Amino acid sequence: MSRATDKITALYCRLSQEDSLDGESNSISNQKSILQTFAQEHHFTNLVFFVDDGYSGTSFERPGFQKMLEAVESDQIAVVITKDLSRFGRNSALTGMYINFVFAQHSVRYIAINDNYDTIDPNSIENDFAGIKNWFNEFYARNTSRKIRAVIKSKGERGEHLSSNVPYGYMKDPEHPKQWVIDEEAAQVVQRIFSLCMEGRGPTQIGNLLEKERVPNPTTHQGKPSDYPYKWDTSTVVHILERREYTGCTVNFKTYTNSIWDKKQRKTPEQLLRTGRLRRLRRKNVLLHQRQV
Repeated sequence: MSRATDKITALYCRLSQEDSLDGESNSISNQKSILQTFAQEHHFTNLVFFVDDGYSGTSFERPGFQKMLEAVESDQIAVVITKDLSRFGRNSALTGMYINFVFAQHSVRYIAINDNYDTIDPNSIENDFAGIKNWFNEFYARNTSRKIRAVIKSKGERGEHLSSNVPYGYMKDPEHPKQWVIDEEAAQVVQRIFSLCMEGRGPTQIGNLLEKERVPNPTTHQGKPSDYPYKWDTSTVVHILERREYTGCTVNFKTYTNSIWDKKQRKTPEQLLRTGRLRRLRRKNVLLHQRQV
């Protein structure tokens, strides 16, 4: 039973895209129900939910968690409760740091219901095994990441498009959404841009000419609202001129991350893209003749 306090009892829920595949057991609604029932049965008061739906446990840069952490560091929270340790996080080092150091510094009690973990009893055998459980949670994240990367790598090397963003000039095939077909209206504009470039026009000149002729820019062509529907930025023209997809290549693996902990997207070196990472599309999907590039 909790002591009388005006401080918050934080009920934290987290669900990643991979966790959602496990079914209802890890759903946000199920977590909320478990946490609220437990809190009420143990007479915790001033219940506040903090939720991260669609966020991996490998990173703690989650909006719900960060909001809860701010409340912890400003001494507004007395207790944090999660369904289990994996809902808190899947990075064993950082999970231990937050629970054993940050929470301890601010006198925050932490409870993981299904793991029978409660920091109010440091001599509990279950607490002794928490480090091992955190390691297994991290291993699960690593293993899942390896499987996902393997699937993506296999698809990319078969020439399947990994990007959901279709370049201006193409559109998704209505019958086969993973394939691209030529958008005839936009394709004519792309071909004209390359023709003007071959004639010696620069990107700014090309953009000004298209604007003068009131040619809808890519944003407008996609049906998105725009205050300047015929304005062609120089960067837009340059981007089109530099894309190899118009020559019939599928370009995958443009970016990479160092690990599951470091989510920063880094550009793949140009040499790697040119050696074995480009695949030719069917001829009907080539917007430009090879002599033009």
